[in-house]
Amino acid sequence: MMLAWLKLYFISQFIKDLKPELRYQVQGQVPDTMERAVMLAKIQEQIQERNKGRFQKPVASLKVGSSINSRTEPQAVQGGVALSKERQLRDYCRANNLCFFCKEPYDPNHASKCTKRPQGPAAQLNTLAINDLDVKLTDDILYQLDMEDSLAKEFCTLSLNAIAGTEEGEALRLRSLVKNKVMLMLVDSGSSRTFVSSAFLQKVGISPLPAPAKSVKLANGDVLLSDQYVPKMEWWVQGYSFFTDMRVLELGAYDCILGFDWLKQFSPITHHWENRTMEFMDRGLSIKLQGIKPASLELKELPATQLAKWYAGNDIWALAIVDTNPSTATDSCPPQVQEVLDAYHGVFDDPQTLPPPRVYDHTIPILPGAVPVNSRPYRYSPLHKDEIEKQVKALLAAGLIIPSTSPYASHVLLVQKKDGSWRFCVDYTKLNDITIKNRFPMPLMDEIVDELAGAKLFTKLDMRAGYHKVRMQPNDEHKTTFKTHHGHYQFRVMPFGLTNAPAIFQCLMNDVLDPFLRKFVLVFLDDILIYSPTLELHVVHLRQVLSKLRDHKLYMKRSKCSFAQTTLEYLAHVIYDKGISTDTSKTAATVAWPIPSNVTELRGFLGLTGYYRKFVKHYGLIAKPLTQLLKKKQFQWSQEAQLAFEKLKQAMTTTPVMALPDFVVPFVVETDASDIGIVPVLMQKEQPVAYMSKALGPAHKNLSIYEKEFLALIMAVEKWRPYLQRQEFLIRTDHKSLSYLCEQNLHSDMQRKAMTRLMGLQFKVVYKKGRHNCAADALSRTGHVFSLQAMSEAMPLWIQEVLNSYTTDPKAQVLLAQLAIKSPDGHGFELHQGLIWCKGKIWIANNSALQTRLLAAFHASPIGGHSGTKATYHKLKHLFCWKGLKADVENYVKQCQICQQAKHEHIHPAGLLQPLPVPQGAWQDISMDFIEGLPVSEGCNVILVVVDRFTKYGHFIPLKHPFTAPVVAKLVMDHVVKLHGIPMTIVSDRDKIFSSSFWKSLFALLDTKLLMSSAYHPRTNGQTE
Repeated sequence: MMLAWLKLYFISQFIKDLKPELRYQVQGQVPDTMERAVMLAKIQEQIQERNKGRFQKPVASLKVGSSINSRTEPQAVQGGVALSKERQLRDYCRANNLCFFCKEPYDPNHASKCTKRPQGPAAQLNTLAINDLDVKLTDDILYQLDMEDSLAKEFCTLSLNAIAGTEEGEALRLRSLVKNKVMLMLVDSGSSRTFVSSAFLQKVGISPLPAPAKSVKLANGDVLLSDQYVPKMEWWVQGYSFFTDMRVLELGAYDCILGFDWLKQFSPITHHWENRTMEFMDRGLSIKLQGIKPASLELKELPATQLAKWYAGNDIWALAIVDTNPSTATDSCPPQVQEVLDAYHGVFDDPQTLPPPRVYDHTIPILPGAVPVNSRPYRYSPLHKDEIEKQVKALLAAGLIIPSTSPYASHVLLVQKKDGSWRFCVDYTKLNDITIKNRFPMPLMDEIVDELAGAKLFTKLDMRAGYHKVRMQPNDEHKTTFKTHHGHYQFRVMPFGLTNAPAIFQCLMNDVLDPFLRKFVLVFLDDILIYSPTLELHVVHLRQVLSKLRDHKLYMKRSKCSFAQTTLEYLAHVIYDKGISTDTSKTAATVAWPIPSNVTELRGFLGLTGYYRKFVKHYGLIAKPLTQLLKKKQFQWSQEAQLAFEKLKQAMTTTPVMALPDFVVPFVVETDASDIGIVPVLMQKEQPVAYMSKALGPAHKNLSIYEKEFLALIMAVEKWRPYLQRQEFLIRTDHKSLSYLCEQNLHSDMQRKAMTRLMGLQFKVVYKKGRHNCAADALSRTGHVFSLQAMSEAMPLWIQEVLNSYTTDPKAQVLLAQLAIKSPDGHGFELHQGLIWCKGKIWIANNSALQTRLLAAFHASPIGGHSGTKATYHKLKHLFCWKGLKADVENYVKQCQICQQAKHEHIHPAGLLQPLPVPQGAWQDISMDFIEGLPVSEGCNVILVVVDRFTKYGHFIPLKHPFTAPVVAKLVMDHVVKLHGIPMTIVSDRDKIFSSSFWKSLFALLDTKLLMSSAYHPRTNGQTE
């Protein structure tokens, strides 16, 4: 294959370097060898020499690969002037990509639209059948002008089997699944690329992306054009999943061609052509794929003469049965299964009648003492009122609702669907708050894994409008009442949004299918799974289930069902004969993680994988080279770190990371959003059950932060509703406004749409700080990788001043000399670009002028804003350091003239003046204070002054340092209380003696009130002073 590509490359380069008048002629013949290309170039050169002075009218351009059968007669134009003008016009059209005939912009499909292009035989050319260089040339060979040459720069090859089909027993074919749709594949080593049919992409709803146009050369020489591709298209075959880049092409017989590029990816591959198997290794697993075996039908050969006679005597007719309703298309199923489906076709009808009464008709038990809910209706626009009237009339005509006079009333919500129509919903939030919850157990996923052992074939049935197949109890119909601008109506069937609806519906389905549960049927709400070890048993099981559903008048939706499949998606799991596996897209986020470029991105990656370390064997050993990089100033990406990074990503994708959901344990949904995308994570017991990642489109990128976070929450609930509708769950968000979601009024369409998705769910929204929301936050904020083309760096002027200050400081000179030899020096100092750094901060030399300028810049400048001492200090210490920095900041702020003039003290204003009451008797109210600093006399140097506020009589009691509260109290007792009795009040200052616990406790026992003077206001006790 490599030699073939080199051959095509040299041929294309040879043709590219030819003169334009030769290049178009040679390229139009599509030479397949270099010898033929050289021969054609020489022939065209001879033609140019013979036709000098003569011009032949150009004919319609012919697409590469078109057949050339007929000739056209030349029309000569005499004279070199006409030839020159024609060539100038042709060159102008070619340079501006215009059509030669109508002068309109040219594209590959323009030939079919051009109205002035010659049609019929005159538009075609003869091929040149040349055997050697000596062939005699004639003058009736025309120029061929091919404008598609720019699209054929690079050829791909494709075998004819991919287009025309193969005999059933002559090729290795596979039957795979894409979005539950069967895709017929041909394994073709003769095709250089892997191709997918555009018709199949439309069938499964996949939109291809534009790609550089490439020509695909068939074995017969025809060339097709491919200008679209599908990146990493996921497809399943026999329980294995693959992601493959596919080119889009119109294929005739197959949906997909597995070409040489796919086969080379898994080489070496062992083929057993007789058994139609291929075996290879993928990520350490041995994979064996079984091709489709041919049918055993034997056909008789019919002689050509007999066939001709039969044709001659009979008319030939062809009949095709085409299903014009794509919604009824289902996966292919065996004939035995199809017979069962035909026999029970009534189960897939859409009846318009009420369901029959059953034992499990829905009831709404209300908490004792609860008052009937009556929600105030929203104000609707005239358009919404018309839609409400229309849908209410439809519900009345179907008999699903009737007029009501109930005291209950819930309001209506209209939510617009994707197709522009409106969904009619009722908000039963307040009714659910007063409803007694039904604790009926829901199926557990662990049970599903246990019950599917040995099953080979699976059928999934999805019910049509399941909730409306359950009647309301007549006594509880009035509780479902909703109000409109025309009146009140109540449901006769179970509406969507009631809190106990899932439990009641599960109870009904368990009762209907009880004889088959845990034998060959599993049911989760309206999703029924039938599993069997053989096709014969599967037909019997399917017949029994459909019979039960028909007897109980439960109807399925055919377009959402899958029958007798070996691989099936059920409740967000992929089920096949070997067990259950999670969807590989859940771990795709870790695979796409770019190489961290800093500590922050590395910490995000380790935070995400660290949440799931329980599921990765030897996680600590694998991640150790990465955790070492988290140390301060140790981030240096090495080969060892790269290997650990790739190994950890591989371990996250090859190990069953996702925990099986347990419907008994409450679920936790962690959501986060950023400008890049939204990433919710579903968790249980702090272990991930599933996570998703979705990039925001242009419309969503313009949303506010609240709306993006809200969108993440709604998408999480919508995707994981099968997990969340069992019981109350927790939603964690790092957007605090969403924690009040249940208390907010609905003002926008997004909020109303959200309420419809949250109806019937019991949940709480709590706030979680972003730094703790590692799993979701890390995924949503994964950094993009860009290539650095140029870098410019600004050098501030003050850096030169710092460098100049080092020349006058002896300590700086010593540090520079030491750091020039060893940096860092072990004491926190290091040298970087000539600057001395100390523990990550620029060290400033002992230069008062420079330090003063820095203080002014961080305090008195517009950025500093004359902030206080602490604020200025914190700003400076993050960038600079010098000895005495804090003291210098305090002195500078205290001496700032503007701060002294414009700022005021941040203290409480002084209270109202409260004068002491006038004493009513002698020695009832006294005051006391100390006179200190006196010379020593008889060993005493302090006088305790005690004055009667009524008589002004005083006692002067000597004492000496040190003295305590008990000593002072004893002196007061001996000199005052013993002579005059216990006072009613004592006025003193706030000395530590008078404010001690002993002093207060003593006089509290004596019933004496202590009055303290105001702080810094000695005049309160003026007479004693």
